[in-house]
Amino acid sequence: MIVPPTGIRVLVATKPVDFRKGMDGLAAHVQDAFKADPFSGVIYVFRAKRADRVKLLFWDQTGLVLVTKRLENGQFRWPQLQDGVMRLSPAQLSALLEGLDWSRVVARRVSRPTATQ
Repeated sequence: MIVPPTGIRVLVATKPVDFRKGMDGLAAHVQDAFKADPFSGVIYVFRAKRADRVKLLFWDQTGLVLVTKRLENGQFRWPQLQDGVMRLSPAQLSALLEGLDWSRVVARRVSRPTATQ
């Protein structure tokens, strides 16, 4: 299971990309299509036309990382096809990568504790 750290930003490209692209091609896509910095520490998620494949691109402070996953049975649950990106929580990304319905994962927010005396 891949579990991203809490608090990291996750952006999903909602439109499929050419899966022949490697890390440099996807980094260029982030810069051109989204006007974003692929070296900012954000996890960028890309899908193939076939909904059974996903690629993650992120900078880990030492280099650019490309992770690819293919589901052997079934398909990933993707948002509706459209131009642009959408944000997921780290927990939703974990669910997506497991092939689960990520839209059912809701982050539970708690208020900041105060110091007691």
